[in-house]
Amino acid sequence: MDLNDIKTTDFDYDLPEELIAQTPLKDRKTSRMMVLHIPTGEYEHKLDAKGRLIMPLKLRAELGESFMVTKGIDKCLYVYSNEEWESFVEKLNKLPITNRTARTFKRRFLSGAVKCEPDGQGRILLSPKQREYAEIDKDVIIIGNGEKAEIWSKANWEGEENVTDDESMAELADKLDELDFSF
Repeated sequence: MDLNDIKTTDFDYDLPEELIAQTPLKDRKTSRMMVLHIPTGEYEHKLDAKGRLIMPLKLRAELGESFMVTKGIDKCLYVYSNEEWESFVEKLNKLPITNRTARTFKRRFLSGAVKCEPDGQGRILLSPKQREYAEIDKDVIIIGNGEKAEIWSKANWEGEENVTDDESMAELADKLDELDFSF
C-alpha cells in the first residue's frame, strides 16, 4: 500500500501503523492520522545505574527515530520530535536579542538540549545536568503533552498532580478562557 493511493474521503481506520509511522507529519493526508502521532499517555519507568531511560515504544513511534530532550518549565524535561523542535527554535530565534528576558529564556532552553537516538533497547541517556535540573534520581514519569513529551521525577509529578485536582482543573479551565481558548 502506498500513501498516494489513500484519499481523505475513503480513509480506512485499519491503515497499517507502520505506514502511518513512516510518513512525515506534514505529508499525512488526514487529521485522524495526525492525531495518532501526537504524544499522549502516562508511563512509569526507572533510570538504570548509567542514567539511561527506556522511552515507551508508543512515544518513540510518535517522536521519531531521534528527538531532542531539553530543560523544560516546572522542573521537568521536554522531549520534542525533530519537526517540533525546529518549529520551536524558529520561534525562539524570533525573540529580540535586545531583550534580556528573551536572551535568558533562549539560552536556558538551547543550552540544555541534547539530540537523543534510542539504542536497540529503546534507551536514551539523560545528561547529569538534565537529571539534576529535573531532580530525577531513579523513578521517572513520562507523559505525552500534545506537541511534546515530558520527563518528570516521580516525586515532582506526584506533586504536580496533587495541584491539579478536580477543583483546580476547573480553575485552570477558567484561566484558559482568558487566553481565548475554549473546549
